[in-house]
Amino acid sequence: MEELSAFGTVTARSPVIATPAMGAAQRRFANAALVLESELDPPSLLAALKRTERAFGRRPGQRWGDRVLDCDIVLWSGGAWRTKSLTIPHPAFAERQFVLDPACAIAPDWRTPPHGLSLAHHQARLTRPRPLPR
Repeated sequence: MEELSAFGTVTARSPVIATPAMGAAQRRFANAALVLESELDPPSLLAALKRTERAFGRRPGQRWGDRVLDCDIVLWSGGAWRTKSLTIPHPAFAERQFVLDPACAIAPDWRTPPHGLSLAHHQARLTRPRPLPR
């Protein structure tokens, strides 16, 4: 998180949360979220994040495999953003507890496009008890 302050001002940091592996990965992950105030537009920020990943030793490889660092832009204060290489909000954020738990620790009231639900609402939908199938 300290390294990302090179791209702006980090105004909030979540605790680091250990989570089980997803996909082909063989080890647990440490997940966290931060709020970054930056002058960079989303594509420029994404390019900077990818350079940081490489500086920490990340190499191209298997999707969802073990990796040293993985930085994503999940939400943006400017609302939605969509290009060939970047979609904000992240398409799967609302289905991933490892994203929502740290995000809710620092910004539970953040409203997400296009429907305006808060992060806390997304987390409640994801974690609510469901009846067993009959």
